Amino acid sequence: MTIVEGIEARGTHHCETTALGVLLRHEGLDLSEPMLFGLGSGLSFVYWDGKGMAFPFLGGRVKPFELTRNLAARLGLTLTVAETASARKAWENVAAPIDAGRPVGLQLDCYHLDYFTSKVHFGGHIVAMYGYDEHDAHLVDTGPQGGAVRTSRAGLARARAERGPMTARNRSFTIALPAHPVRWQERIVPAVRDCAEAFLSPPIANLGHRGIEKAGRQVPGWLLRAGEPQRDLPQAALLMERGGTGGALFRALYRDFLEECTRLVDDGRLRTGHRLYAEAAVLWTDVAALIAEAGESGDAGHLERAGAVLRDLARIEREAMRVLSRL
Repeated sequence: MTIVEGIEARGTHHCETTALGVLLRHEGLDLSEPMLFGLGSGLSFVYWDGKGMAFPFLGGRVKPFELTRNLAARLGLTLTVAETASARKAWENVAAPIDAGRPVGLQLDCYHLDYFTSKVHFGGHIVAMYGYDEHDAHLVDTGPQGGAVRTSRAGLARARAERGPMTARNRSFTIALPAHPVRWQERIVPAVRDCAEAFLSPPIANLGHRGIEKAGRQVPGWLLRAGEPQRDLPQAALLMERGGTGGALFRALYRDFLEECTRLVDDGRLRTGHRLYAEAAVLWTDVAALIAEAGESGDAGHLERAGAVLRDLARIEREAMRVLSRL
């Protein structure tokens, strides 16, 4: 058995920030999960209803691995990424750093992981791997998934090699701090500004505040859009609240990030942004509850109310990001 020593599995909420926390703590940088999410400019929004999709998807963050790239660039980290179509090479790419005493991040499809009780394909799942033996791989996943867990090496290989939406070609990565690390506190304002500017100027109408406005128009028709409303709507609501989002479709994480920032940066615009995102987090939880109720009852009135709240949310988040973009 090969195990990297000193790995701490914390009960965090979101898969990518969980993995980043493991890798960075091993390097000597210990940041809270909200701070990792915020410094990586992780907040966003997407309304996704592509061809062949059984039901629309509401996403509340940037695409998988973009947060990691953002964080590495912002803090001057050395991010070493490997991808390959070869199963043999894919294993070598993770075994070598672990043998050398360094944990590795993996992007994979969680469907094939033994410890996942909910068998849903999601190719943007990210975990930290810190050991292996002849049969199993030792991983750190989110708190709800068990924290420090094991999965079979065969299952891990299938998860890493899966193809489909948001998957990567056996992607693995390591992180190293620079010889002279930057003061991460000085990167807060650029991270907030970059996130705000991207949110306010989305390239297509499905993203950012425009995407929330679109959701406000589309959600009232979800009973007709759903193949099985009693299944599809509660599942959509569950993903918003408990699908690794930290609650309120990542708005609770961003609210907590901004609160932490207000203790480090004395700026009224940050305090205003925090206040507005605290309001938004409550409303996103309300939207999820209304969507679930609509599926369980078949009453479209709940979706009409959800649409109205979403239109309010588009306004609130647009106002918050406009304030934060002026930091």
